[in-house]
Amino acid sequence: MLSKSVRKSPFSPHSVEWEYGRSVRPRRAGAGIGRFANAWSPMKLTFLGAADTVTGSRHLLKVGDQRLLLDAGLFQGYKALRERNWMPLGAPVGEIDAVLLSHAHLDHCGYLPALRRQGFKGPIYATPATRDLCEVLLKDSAHLQEEDARRANREHSSRHEKALPLYGVREAEATLKQFAALPRDGRLRLGATDIRYTPSGHLLGASSIHVSQGGRSLLFSGDIGRVGDLLMPVPQVPPAADVVLVESTYGNRLHPAEDAQARLGQILRNTFKRGGSVLLPSFAVGRAQALLLLLQRLRNAGELPLDVPIWLDSPMAEQATELTVKHARLLRISASEARSLTDRVRYVTKQAQSVKLAASLAAPRARPAVVISASGMATGGRVLNYIETLAPQPRHHIAFPGFQAGGTRGARMVAGEREIKIRSRWVPVNAEVSHLDGLSGHADADGLMQWLRALPRPPEQVYVVHGEPAAADALRGRIQDELGLRVRVPQHGETVEL
Repeated sequence: MLSKSVRKSPFSPHSVEWEYGRSVRPRRAGAGIGRFANAWSPMKLTFLGAADTVTGSRHLLKVGDQRLLLDAGLFQGYKALRERNWMPLGAPVGEIDAVLLSHAHLDHCGYLPALRRQGFKGPIYATPATRDLCEVLLKDSAHLQEEDARRANREHSSRHEKALPLYGVREAEATLKQFAALPRDGRLRLGATDIRYTPSGHLLGASSIHVSQGGRSLLFSGDIGRVGDLLMPVPQVPPAADVVLVESTYGNRLHPAEDAQARLGQILRNTFKRGGSVLLPSFAVGRAQALLLLLQRLRNAGELPLDVPIWLDSPMAEQATELTVKHARLLRISASEARSLTDRVRYVTKQAQSVKLAASLAAPRARPAVVISASGMATGGRVLNYIETLAPQPRHHIAFPGFQAGGTRGARMVAGEREIKIRSRWVPVNAEVSHLDGLSGHADADGLMQWLRALPRPPEQVYVVHGEPAAADALRGRIQDELGLRVRVPQHGETVEL
């Protein structure tokens, strides 16, 4: 049933030239070393994260004597979930042979330094673009955690005698040394196990990961990009697999049929008319670059006046933009348009400058501006400087582009909460708040179903992961009813034999 719909699929069935090159030939089997040299035995899968929530992607796959961890992400959102980051992984870390990383968002890679601290010493396999982005993300994540711990200790706002970061910059830097080069064709042979990375859209270097041994196979979707993404080309169709893990971030929703550029232009015009500024809390990697693209297009169309400054207050977003230009051949836009992303953009480099700019925009009769600042769900970072000063004033507009995980400040503000807690004090929310859902980098429910239909053959079993409970269960129902497949939403910590 699935294979018949491949012709109508919007996804690319062909290998395209990206950072891996063109090769589609199977790699010659190597002898393998250590636990990678083993005979075939049944696969076992343990869901250590992203099983009852949308964050904390961690799936432990046992193949023979090998133990491969698919992603090592941070839990985000509700406090009960964030506390899992401080708990042991839930499996013997020292026995993990390798991490197979799908992409560079923190809910997929941000746990790596903590994993290393617990004793993981193996290689981390990722695409070149993912490795480059991880260098930026992990260092920034560590720096923010150290900064938050210092602030908590200075202000005595922690419940603990001494606030500590989950990991520091030195630990992040040490973790980066464990990244291993992936072959140019995206194929890897670890003993008797074949691994193949397939571009999934969504983000620079993002991939679905296919693992096979002895005639049995598993496909981990990673995060699947949307057709019509501003920056990324459509996902490629990965190989067929017996078992599929599919993400469900938007499993119960469809993206609005809106023009993201037109919507953002309307927000700018309406806000500027009342003398306010527009704050765009943004993920530094992927989303910030998409926003810069829209703003440049609006400016070129004369819809964003030249005298209205665009501020980028995120050193990580600045570095990620440079990497976007470096890997421009992975994008759907031209190299020249990629290079123009930062034309006439002003940078905020230091925390003191950020605080000063936030205060100046909140001053009476301040001139309008556009500010892009991280983090995208307002869980921390410099964006809190702006929310703290702009949110109390009705003339301003705070527009959240993309998904907001449950329990985050962004989710609560989008839901309409009129008071938000920032740094131990409550801040009134009188500014206009909106959700730019059209900028999401994830496939929506229909897109996820199209991705499944495009697979070369139906899988024997589907596990729905990486979604809030309602979204995961809604996608489960559609897969069961429309595709007739065996499908389950796994529980956190559950182990299944494949």
